[in-house]
Amino acid sequence: MTLSPTDALDLARDLATQFATRADEADRLGKLPAEDIHALRASGYPALSVPREYGGSDLPLRTCVEAQLELAQGSGSTALVAAMQMQIFGNARLNRPWSEDLYERLCRIVVEEGALFNSVASEPEIGSPSRGQFFATTATKNDDGYCINGRKTWSTGGRHLTHLLVGATLDDKPVSLLVEADRSGIKWVETWGDGLSMRAADNHDVYFCDTQVPAQNLLGQRPSPHKKSQPWAPMIFASVYLGIGLAARDAVVRYALERVPKALGKAIATLPKIQRLIGEVDIALMTAKALLLEVAEEEHASLARLAAAKQHAVDVANEVTDKAIRIAGAAGVSRALPLGRYLRDARAGHMHPPNGDAALEAVGKGAIAEIEQEG
Repeated sequence: MTLSPTDALDLARDLATQFATRADEADRLGKLPAEDIHALRASGYPALSVPREYGGSDLPLRTCVEAQLELAQGSGSTALVAAMQMQIFGNARLNRPWSEDLYERLCRIVVEEGALFNSVASEPEIGSPSRGQFFATTATKNDDGYCINGRKTWSTGGRHLTHLLVGATLDDKPVSLLVEADRSGIKWVETWGDGLSMRAADNHDVYFCDTQVPAQNLLGQRPSPHKKSQPWAPMIFASVYLGIGLAARDAVVRYALERVPKALGKAIATLPKIQRLIGEVDIALMTAKALLLEVAEEEHASLARLAAAKQHAVDVANEVTDKAIRIAGAAGVSRALPLGRYLRDARAGHMHPPNGDAALEAVGKGAIAEIEQEG
């Protein structure tokens, strides 16, 4: 299925409307709704960043960011699952980390089977591999291919994933291997569900216990995250959290229009104080969205630009979800409104690199280098 940019955004809005009907219950249960994943896979959405020559929609980064901004307004957790696949194939389209035959094979799996991928790399011993550490998970070559043993954390999507790109150490080198989720020796442990953020994203642990894959499933040496431009991950992840901020804005504005205290006799949206607070929320969201889309237009943007757009989007998402609760007052901390979920989910944005001091340092270095080049 090939979608135009307009069709993709319409699809994202339609899926978001569906996801929104299940998001509160999913958050309470701490489980990713199977209905969300079925709708996502059946829609063709997972192939938005797959190139056209292999059956995908071949949409640019900016359009995919716009789609994720819409999708996340329905469910941040489900949008995060979709983001994992989108950024994998977007970065692969840009950097071609695999042979062309292998790349086509993976793309065809997505297009023809509606497959759902994620790269499972984080481990208890090393945390995120973005710091360049070796994997504790091992792959051992044998007559049948490779035998994998190890444990991965933060495996977003959990049992709903159909394919895992597993980071492992093979002969003292970091490699990636394709593991189909129905292979024997895979054990899921439900460690998620009652965390602070993204409770319905199924960020569970997965164990590989003598999991055997054929030789053709070796994807090659795992590329360093520092060698090539990697714009898709920070931009797509940022769009999830900013989308949550946009959902909080809409929810609190609707509440302000509907809330009519007896003593006031009219909606609180008529109060200048409420209007000023909503104005602050809107300005913050407008500027963050404008920067995010501007940088997404630059598929080879500098690290400084990527870090600035991602960090600002997440900071604004946290700021506006907090402010939305203050606008709503007591109702904002109750289950009557989804504002508490938005506030908690936005916090997870700080976990994706580049973040915190590293992001700010990248922006600062970029500014210094710019002036140095001017002489």
